[in-house]
Amino acid sequence: MMRETAHYILQSLRAEQWVKNAFIFPALIFSKNLLHLDLLVQVSIGFFLFCFASSSVYIFNDIRDRDHDREHPEKSKRPIAAGLLRVEVIGGIAFLLAAFSLAAAYWINRSFFAVLAAYVIINVLYTVRLKNIVILDVMCIASGFVLRVLAGTILAGVAATDWLYICTITISLFLGFSKRRQELSASRENAEKQRKVLADYSVPFLDQMISVATACTVMSYTLYTISPVTVERFGTSNLLFTIPFVLYGIYRYLYLIHQKGMGGNPAKALLNDIPLLLNGFLWIAAVVWIIY
Repeated sequence: MMRETAHYILQSLRAEQWVKNAFIFPALIFSKNLLHLDLLVQVSIGFFLFCFASSSVYIFNDIRDRDHDREHPEKSKRPIAAGLLRVEVIGGIAFLLAAFSLAAAYWINRSFFAVLAAYVIINVLYTVRLKNIVILDVMCIASGFVLRVLAGTILAGVAATDWLYICTITISLFLGFSKRRQELSASRENAEKQRKVLADYSVPFLDQMISVATACTVMSYTLYTISPVTVERFGTSNLLFTIPFVLYGIYRYLYLIHQKGMGGNPAKALLNDIPLLLNGFLWIAAVVWIIY
């Protein structure tokens, strides 16, 4: 019984979603500080604190949405929605995770604490209200990625370029609107019961939003690689050779959405699709090789 409860608790933490917190590392990589062990350790600690904070938010969201989740074919299997965990127990765990991550962040760096606290507050507001407001719901999701990048710059002690924030915003909007599209396509007539805001979306509208976000992502990354500031910082223009990896990653993700019915869970798609996962590793390897 204890083993099953522990399994359900770990499942509620949604560890597969922790891959999103990897957005804390780009500032370290693109500032040429990846090989500085002390900074790498500090950013890595920040990564895990974001993991604890994000898990607390996921638990809070699952507790609040458990009735709606029971209408969803996949979310109904979550331990909280399925009634496999007592709300008081898992709620207490969420509180402890949030308290620990925020206290540790305050001890490490006050500015990092402010960013992590903003992340938690925005996500609580998202769960309570903002996720029901069309477009703003996806922009709240995007803000989480921007805050992760900002946290990375603080812990690495660097100032990120405007391009890094622009690329982060556009790719996160792309993922957010893609997620809404898949949710809408999968739920069909039960869409509003499963997520209220889906009533304000339509597949054609989301396809337009995804197209805009896709174009902005590709263009912003391309302009970043050939920017005079970038070339001067790294002493090379070879970053442009990483553009094909970005193009393939976006095209592959669109393929998964339109042809395979995936995209409702970006983290799951990234971790389970071998071509997408391999492409991500190759992009990282190419960037590190060129920069270092």
